[in-house]
Order: sequence, then structure tokens, then C-alpha cells
Amino acid sequence: MSRYFALVPAAGSGARFGAETPKQYLSLAGRTVIHHALAVLCACPRIEEVWVVLSPGDEWWAAEDWSALGHKLHPVYCGGATRAESVSNGLDALAATLDADDWVLVHDAARPCLSLDLLERQLAELDTDPVGGILAVPVADTLKRADPQQRIAATEPRDGLWQAQTPQMFRFGLLRQALAATKTVTDEASALEAAGFTPRLVRSDVTNLKVTYPADLLLAEWILKGRKP
Repeated sequence: MSRYFALVPAAGSGARFGAETPKQYLSLAGRTVIHHALAVLCACPRIEEVWVVLSPGDEWWAAEDWSALGHKLHPVYCGGATRAESVSNGLDALAATLDADDWVLVHDAARPCLSLDLLERQLAELDTDPVGGILAVPVADTLKRADPQQRIAATEPRDGLWQAQTPQMFRFGLLRQALAATKTVTDEASALEAAGFTPRLVRSDVTNLKVTYPADLLLAEWILKGRKP
């Protein structure tokens, strides 16, 4: 039986957010952003362990109390300069623990509103899939391509387009091999695509948002506070 593990790359500085503190450590509804992201993974019975890939110079993790999340949580200080590098380094750190067929769910540290229902849907739909897949939502808005002067150069068809989310769930051996072959991807699915595979899209919803800009914190707090206990 394949086992389930979660890997959360959290070595980024959140430059687009514009705060001195990395965005994953900003306050959100009484906790840090990353605490909310980790809580749902730790609460999922099927996930055995949750590994957090931190920068070697991380000074914020040790200042937090993580005891409420239980025994599943394990920090590793091997983060890289990019997301792909951090995930690759994290997979290398897990090599002695995981088998090639074990599932790894890579989740954004700044995606705090993942619900347990969405997570369990993903696990159920991908459990027997030969490749794995990601949570995603169909693009709803009209897409415009800009020219260098920030004027509309073209309207792009949105048919068949989906917006990628996390977790992104793949077999450990396959994911590690795919990431080793390409260093320029911005998500794990892209590495699998470059290796010739076709990951599955598991329908999510817009509440599973990623905190990228300050206004996203307000939306995330509204979502979290609106959920039933």
C-alpha cells in the first residue's frame, strides 16, 4: 500500500507581497499564514508526515509554537533559491524515508484556505491514477495579453484553460526524477509535463487561494472565519 506524505516549500521571501517578514509568517486570523496551510495537512488522517522545507537562515520558524499541529510536523533546513530547488532538496532529504510509489503532496506555504473536503476529494480521485495530478479551477475571466505599453495586444481564448493550485500530488520516485531533469519550472506539474506525462486536473474552487498581495490576506481571513468549526 502506498503511503501519503506532504511537502511544503517555505523558503521564499514573498517579494511580491512587499513586507519585511516573509508572507508565510504574517498574521492571519490569530495564526500565521503557514500555520493554517499546515493545519489541514496535519489533520488529514491519510497523511503520515508533513515536511516543511525552510531556508537555512530561517529565523521565524523557531519563534512559533507548533505543538497544536501534533507529531506529524517536521522542519528541514534545506531550502533553495527557487521553489523547484526547495522541493528537490526536500525530496532528497526524504529519500531514506519514502518508497518510489509513495505519494507526495506538495502544498504552498502561502495557501492557507485549503479545506479538508477538497484535500480528501483530491486523495480519492488520484488514489489509483498512474500519474497523479493537481487541484485546479477553470479560468472564468476573459484573458487579455498586454503589449510593452500595458495596452491590450490580444484577447486570449480561455476554453480549456485551468488555474493551477496546490496540493500537487505525485509519486515520490516519479516526481524526484522529473524535477531532477528540469530546474526552471514554477510548479511540480510542469516538471511532469516536461517529462512527457499528463497530470490530472481535480476540480477545486476559488476559496483555495494563494496569498500573493496584501488584499489576499483580507480575503483569506474572510474565508477562514466564514467556515463552520
